[in-house]
Amino acid sequence: MSDICPYYAHPTSVVESGAIGDGTKIWHFAHVRRDSKIGRNCNIGKSVYIDIGAEIGDNVKIQNFVSVYKGVRIEDDVFIGPSATFTNDLFPRAFVWDEDHVVPTLIRRGASIGANATVVCGITVGEYAMIGAGSVVAGDVPPFALVMGNPARQRGWVCRCGRRLEKMAGKESGANKAFYKCTACGMEIEIQEG
Repeated sequence: MSDICPYYAHPTSVVESGAIGDGTKIWHFAHVRRDSKIGRNCNIGKSVYIDIGAEIGDNVKIQNFVSVYKGVRIEDDVFIGPSATFTNDLFPRAFVWDEDHVVPTLIRRGASIGANATVVCGITVGEYAMIGAGSVVAGDVPPFALVMGNPARQRGWVCRCGRRLEKMAGKESGANKAFYKCTACGMEIEIQEG
């Protein structure tokens, strides 16, 4: 049996969890609480806080100063920008707290959350969705949607590669469906709108 740790934790980090995948890097002053789970090949930035019971998939990049609280589940290949914050209590009071207050949040595969965004608990951010920097997200975000603002509103669609999709003129589909094309990678996508 080897004593070699399968992940890297900076000496100033506090790691209480035993469920951290191979190849993950945990940087300066990060705090990973007990009973949290972090997948393989993740990058956990400086001063990140990962609460008890939070779940993070494989290949996730969490930039500096992010807080991931109990009840948050992040799937594979997600990007979370600097100082983004997740909440887990819809009715917070300093003098009232119990496990019944935790409201789950799900961030689906490949989604990106911009710097300083706030994600209010109880929502799902869809696959490959993109949340603009500084946004306050208080409702579900559809897959591949681009949302921004306070409150965050949908402003378009994004490709799996992260670039904005352009509606294809002259190519109609059917009831509430439209074709979009990525000018970066060339992918064509049919989207059911509404």
